[in-house]
Amino acid sequence: MKKRKLLFLFLGGVAAFVLAGCGQNGGTAPVSELKEEAGIPEDEQEDAEDNEEVESAETDDVLQGEITYSMINIGDTGTDIKASIKMLTNRTDMMLDDYTGKTYKEYVEDFNKIYPNITVNIEAITDYAEDSMLRLQGGDWGDIMLIPTVDSVEFENYFVPFGTVEEMKECIRFADDKQYNGIVYGVPTTGDAFGVLYNKRIFKDAGITELPKTPEEFLKDLKLIKDNTDAIPLYTNYSAGWTMSGQWDPYISGSATGDPEYENRKLLHTSNPFSDPGDGTHAYNIFKILYEATMEGLIEDDYTTTDWEGSKGMLNRGEIGTMVLGSWAFAQMQSAGDHPEDVGYMSFPITVNGKQYASAFANYSFGINKNSSDENILASMIFVKWMTEESGFAYNEGGMPISLKETEFPEVYKSFEGIEFVSNAPPVAGEENLKATLNADSELNINNGGDARVQAIIEHASAGDMTFDEIMEEWNAAWTEAQEDNDVEILY
Repeated sequence: MKKRKLLFLFLGGVAAFVLAGCGQNGGTAPVSELKEEAGIPEDEQEDAEDNEEVESAETDDVLQGEITYSMINIGDTGTDIKASIKMLTNRTDMMLDDYTGKTYKEYVEDFNKIYPNITVNIEAITDYAEDSMLRLQGGDWGDIMLIPTVDSVEFENYFVPFGTVEEMKECIRFADDKQYNGIVYGVPTTGDAFGVLYNKRIFKDAGITELPKTPEEFLKDLKLIKDNTDAIPLYTNYSAGWTMSGQWDPYISGSATGDPEYENRKLLHTSNPFSDPGDGTHAYNIFKILYEATMEGLIEDDYTTTDWEGSKGMLNRGEIGTMVLGSWAFAQMQSAGDHPEDVGYMSFPITVNGKQYASAFANYSFGINKNSSDENILASMIFVKWMTEESGFAYNEGGMPISLKETEFPEVYKSFEGIEFVSNAPPVAGEENLKATLNADSELNINNGGDARVQAIIEHASAGDMTFDEIMEEWNAAWTEAQEDNDVEILY
């Protein structure tokens, strides 16, 4: 194929024909052939292409390639294509033959039953968060990667568009998670709700008869576990690093506020957002749990020696009572030992105005290299759509299915009956980078790799050299200074 710009949205009503549904058009035909099928005269096609006289010129300037996500029909589109593509992943465990779930090798084998001429090479990276950014910036990463922490304004510099947000909302959940200016650049691998893993047997042995709904109830239950069992009440996984900010910060939004606009909109304009609101909600009461549990000896004896991989079997066997992790971890804990029936999942213990909520986010998203060949871009998009719609990946890994075709949710979500999932609204126009700026200037890095910040809570609580309120005062001061330096209007 010859590399060229795709004038994708054209002549109003014809655009509706091309974009209708999700995967309704099949085939590998270029857009020119789709135009012919729609009955557009050749001279009008040429005029539209040559002069770029289209209704959505700005969108056309971004969308490129021969096909977009919604136009692909698995098993029909691209069956004659020959390509060899490479994907980067963080899932080193799925590369092992003894992985208890479905391995990437098995996924690729299933994919090749439909697309035998598309070779998919998988490379797993242990320190994915850091190394993937280096690979991305260096250009040495292949055709597909799980998009690392990249500012949304940079998406178009690295990744192929999958389609417009409105188009993708007809196909997938969390369609606007990796979007910029109405264009989607990433398709989530899974969706996750955020709560607390727990061992059902340990809760029973400890005398816990109802799941906690407030920080006070949760801390009380941790004390019961310590007094009545041999289990570690709350395993922090401090040493892993990513289990800190990455697994505690997500509750700041939906779980602790019930407000989809809080994190990406209101937080930016809130005065002293880490102060105690006095009602057991918001960030203050999330992190106070961690501080109090550490101070009262309700975590592991030596937090510096925690073992992430080993903790999976420990929770399965009942050596750990609770761990604060996203729902993605549920299936891994179940498969890590002989007692999957003992692994439970509950909403984070915060209640907002009498109701519980659960933050829900897209997990890592597939992104396709804009510098790949046309053949590899098409093959990559086919593989991403197959992973999303046909592979069962999200369900196998205990995540929310991304394809709207999948309506059955994994077992873990049965425990969220009556609890409302809250997904973050995108930033308001003009403030797409404000949160990233405040994060960088304050050095707090909320939901953006601020692991040292959360680890410091455990360190100070263990040493007894700072009260929790003193820690929160430091956070507030840093956030306020960043707001002032960037002339942010305080609205809340």
